[in-house]
Amino acid sequence: MRAYERLLEYVKIDTQSSEETDTVPSTAGQLALAERLKAEMEKLGMERVFVDEHAYVYGFISASEGYESSPCIGFIAHTDTAPDFSGCGVCPKVIDNYDGGDIVLGESGRVLEKAKFPELAEMRGQTLIVTNGETLLGADDKAGIAEIMTMCERLIREKVMHCALAVCFTPDEEIGHGAALLDLARFGADFAYTIDGGAVKEINFETFNAASACFEINGVSVHPGSAKDIMKNAALIACEINSLLPENEIPARTEGYEGFYHLLEIGGDVDRAHLRYIVRDHDAQMFKRRCERLEDIQKRMNDKYGEGTVCLTLKEQYRNMAEILRDNMDIVCRAERAINNAGLKPVRLPVRGGTDGAQLSFRGLPCPNLGTGGFAFHGPYEHISAEAMDKVVDIITSMVSEK
Repeated sequence: MRAYERLLEYVKIDTQSSEETDTVPSTAGQLALAERLKAEMEKLGMERVFVDEHAYVYGFISASEGYESSPCIGFIAHTDTAPDFSGCGVCPKVIDNYDGGDIVLGESGRVLEKAKFPELAEMRGQTLIVTNGETLLGADDKAGIAEIMTMCERLIREKVMHCALAVCFTPDEEIGHGAALLDLARFGADFAYTIDGGAVKEINFETFNAASACFEINGVSVHPGSAKDIMKNAALIACEINSLLPENEIPARTEGYEGFYHLLEIGGDVDRAHLRYIVRDHDAQMFKRRCERLEDIQKRMNDKYGEGTVCLTLKEQYRNMAEILRDNMDIVCRAERAINNAGLKPVRLPVRGGTDGAQLSFRGLPCPNLGTGGFAFHGPYEHISAEAMDKVVDIITSMVSEK
């Protein structure tokens, strides 16, 4: 079975994660997919297949004769889809021999335009998989799962010589919990790769340093007719706080290694208001200064409006995994050799986000990220080609075949 055929089956299961629950997994669909993957892994003949109560799926393949002294390589992908956009009722459209033009996405009124998504030019003539415009596709990261599963099938069915493999599919990556409960002792890999990125030729070993930030604002609400020197309008103070941040340091105006403040939510009234941000920077010192800026804004507001008016909660989410991987570049080079073997020129790019590999690297499992071949994740314009997925399978097969 080709990887894209597996993807088309996996996306039928709604695995959208949720930040509104305290359970792991956060949604029942993830456990349903985990059980399906367990059954498929057992049918393929993988060893020690196991699903724990948190929907982490483990499976293993022993080293071929002559590869016993090679390292055990881990492969990881996540089962959940992003809470940003609906993942329920996914109805993918498969376009054979794509002509390179714009694509009308079902009856949604949305159009996948080549002018906005230039990678479409390289997909001309390929088998393209898109959405109907009403949901995301789920290639992030069910494409990664499909590619890993297809590699495992190839190794077993075609008797490809290979090192030992450890596979784990994780829940709730999209809400920051994907690697937290991964049992490293059970997993047993010497190093690993998440298959959770974009273009096939990309390798990511640098992520943002990341924090969440929430301002809670306590106002004073009185009748506006007698409000002079008494009213503190919490909603206006929220607007003032946001105005104190650099207007160009937002996601829509940054790229590459540039950090940002991203306002996720603002709400409230005269009495109470709140702002919720994520803070990102690749450079540790710049990241520290960003957090200090927010703390300074809290102080300035309280000096101006009175102590207790503004309360800031800052929480670290993850750190730049380059801190760990700069000392483990041999595993990056292994991936680059495999990409070269597939006829592509490898490209090192920073992740403008995070991956399970960031947390795992700091837990002691060096873990860069590789591409799935997909684009425009987390929304209705998500797309991927069958040929790109085939290429990923070739690459990761080459990686485990290297002595």
